[in-house]
Amino acid sequence: MLPVALLFLAVASHVLPHPWWNFTAVDGGLLVWGARCPLRWLPVPVALLALGDWYLTRDVYGYPFHANAYLLTWAWYALVVLLGSLLLRGRPGFARVAGAGLLAATSFYAVSNYAVWAMPGSWYPHTLAGLESSYTLALPFYRNDLLSTWLLVGLVWGLPALVARTRADAAAAPNRP
Repeated sequence: MLPVALLFLAVASHVLPHPWWNFTAVDGGLLVWGARCPLRWLPVPVALLALGDWYLTRDVYGYPFHANAYLLTWAWYALVVLLGSLLLRGRPGFARVAGAGLLAATSFYAVSNYAVWAMPGSWYPHTLAGLESSYTLALPFYRNDLLSTWLLVGLVWGLPALVARTRADAAAAPNRP
């Protein structure tokens, strides 16, 4: 149930207007889906987020939709689900959860900003300075993506670990009159 709820949160945070510069549940939702759902369900989050991309492009931004412009993004969605499956399935520790969040956010930053720079008609000139501008101007978005990813995966795996530890500490404490 949790992966489904977080997937809907991810899609909603992807398509609904929000003023917080890429503070979304997309990366975290994909990681949780990968960790908690069978891999045969991998197309579900990819398809829902792809529909969100289609909606945003056509209906929100008013641009013509070209699926080939999104293939890299959709491949990234699938790869983050696989990352969640490989690193977070079972009982991951702090380092795996933090590392998976860092890999998801950083890979999105690297892939998406390169794609924006490389596409025809880009806002950035196709020079090294243009590529540098693409990455530099996206740093606030990257920061917020990383923080939102760590927040979500921290809640999903950190809260249960904290509750279990608190219960274990309470059980180990001597009974007081």
